[in-house]
Amino acid sequence: MTAETTPPARPTRVPLLRRAGIRPSPLTVGGLVLAAALALLAVWPLALVVVRPFTDHGQLDLAPIRTTLAEPDLGRLLLHTTVVVGVSGSAALLIGAVLAWLNERTDARMGVLTDIVPIVPFLLPPIAGAVGWALLGSRQSGYLNLALRPLLDTVGVHLRSGPIDVHSWYGLIFAYTIYQVPYAFMLVSAGLRNVDPALEEQSRISGAGALRTLWRVSLPAVRPSLGAAALLMVWLGFGLFSVPTILATEAHIDILAVRIVRLLSFTYPPEVGTAVGLNLIVMLIVTVVWYFQTRLLRRGRNAQIGGKGTGVRPLRLGRWRTPARLLMLAYLALTSLLPLAALLLVSLTGYWSSTVHWDRLNLDAVRRTAGDVATREALAHSLLLGAAGATIAVLAAAVVSLLVRRTGRGVGLLVDAAIKFPPTLSHIVIAVGFVLAFSGAPFFMGGTLWILLLVYVSLHMPQATAASDAAISQIGTELTDASLMSGAGPARTFRRVVLPLMTPGLVAGWALLFVTIAGDISASAILAGTGNEVVGYRILEVFANGDYAMLGSLSILLTLVSVVVVLPVTWYARGRRRGGRPVPPVGRI
Repeated sequence: MTAETTPPARPTRVPLLRRAGIRPSPLTVGGLVLAAALALLAVWPLALVVVRPFTDHGQLDLAPIRTTLAEPDLGRLLLHTTVVVGVSGSAALLIGAVLAWLNERTDARMGVLTDIVPIVPFLLPPIAGAVGWALLGSRQSGYLNLALRPLLDTVGVHLRSGPIDVHSWYGLIFAYTIYQVPYAFMLVSAGLRNVDPALEEQSRISGAGALRTLWRVSLPAVRPSLGAAALLMVWLGFGLFSVPTILATEAHIDILAVRIVRLLSFTYPPEVGTAVGLNLIVMLIVTVVWYFQTRLLRRGRNAQIGGKGTGVRPLRLGRWRTPARLLMLAYLALTSLLPLAALLLVSLTGYWSSTVHWDRLNLDAVRRTAGDVATREALAHSLLLGAAGATIAVLAAAVVSLLVRRTGRGVGLLVDAAIKFPPTLSHIVIAVGFVLAFSGAPFFMGGTLWILLLVYVSLHMPQATAASDAAISQIGTELTDASLMSGAGPARTFRRVVLPLMTPGLVAGWALLFVTIAGDISASAILAGTGNEVVGYRILEVFANGDYAMLGSLSILLTLVSVVVVLPVTWYARGRRRGGRPVPPVGRI
């Protein structure tokens, strides 16, 4: 007689994705593959240019870090940059949020005019906007000073220069601020369109005034959009090169982006190690901001889209309606019309002078710009790359944001960091990495539009993912749960439920990316050439030649084309939220 023994049960093998907290599905697997490709596109070129300065015959060499920390004016450099970025970012966030609230929630709205007012400065290439303000605010021959000094003479104030000096702390911070307001405006506007206005109406019925409702209900409801805008402004503020190189140098204000470009492009041999070391400091700062943004998206009770619909009933401002409209029009005149007028005047004059001969204005520079073959090709290439790069980046960001949301703090957060952090380095550094990675064998993309498309997508994925993160964080889980319980798979739920509800935020992100890519200068300066010329490269050529008339004509032409492209996109997003389809508002805050 033999005793039967039961063999011990074998442990169940848990698939790798399940152990990582991921439910395998075609959408999830596809999202992981896409996210991995984007992360590789961001990390690989970066590794080529970053690792090389820190290795010596296969050994780790920390000399660049020691050289960076030994910079005698490092503290001053970081202080100046942080003050400019911090003050301008805070001001831009406040201005953009107020303009968005006036436009979306009150009867001060003036149709399409208030849609485009805050974003017009963004449609102007940064270097052209900086030149426009230099034309207006230079102490000796600025157009505004030429107009103001005779007026001051009539009241007994006699000045030989000034009174405005754009080459100063306040001038630099002002230029940074107006360039960053569109980010806050478009993202907060998209967030407000996703928030149920009935919540604000209930607050007012309960006795709260308009300002208290704005502070206690409206702004907390768009917390994800505010966090995304703040993160974008830190990214772009620390990386902005064209504005400070025009306005900060003469004022003896040290800006980090300008120093990095000088180390890479105006020093022989290039001091890549020190430049990368300075960028690592920026990366640390951005890491802290990114950490607080992720905490902001996870904590609190952000407004989310639920399942019931309601219309938008704007708040009546009464006697404050006219001042609010005048405020928006004054903002348009101050930040947009004046620099555009300066560029238009110098293009009609043919040169920049302290004396304007009104009887000699002509269209010679405009005709020369429109008839220039290189300019036409550069404009066509920039528009094509802007549309293609923005579309690819926004759609990919929507998938990645969904992946991050479904996987929580595991793989999704790691992928999110891999995509977002490399582009926090100088665009010049990343461009050099793309030259090393894709110019030679086996890709041979050097001098083609393909290498520009790749670098634009990689560099601007942080903006795209920030916009998509804010958009998806406002979608309540009850909608996706209801779709899944009804038998729809994750892919169909994403396509039919999540993506349509994310559309306003994604469209805002698309518009921002299109304009940024079409007017890119820093990466274009390294990767563009005669065979793949783009507007940014062409603007640098014209600026280097000192042809202010052609620079003004080219800048106005690019602005007009950008307006023609961005306006229909803005109308589409607004019509989708307020038009034919019912607006799905929040279920809770």
